[in-house]
Amino acid sequence: MKKIVLKIDGMSCEMCESHINDAIRNAFLIKKVTSSFKKGETVILADNDLNEESIKAVIEPTGYKIISIQSEPYKKRGLFDFLK
Repeated sequence: MKKIVLKIDGMSCEMCESHINDAIRNAFLIKKVTSSFKKGETVILADNDLNEESIKAVIEPTGYKIISIQSEPYKKRGLFDFLK
């Protein structure tokens, strides 16, 4: 699983977060997406890596600007992970 963090410029409210989340959900098969206008970022959890150009093609027409994209492996952690 991959964790993709987008730094986005132009979000100023919860409705902005919703616009970005909806655009991503409609364009890609993902597990989860969350956005924070206060942090200026969107976090996507997906089974596979997403193409950066495809992400930009989905987000930028909505009026927001992607500043950076970072991708890293993601391992789900549970309540009892400390026992392993």
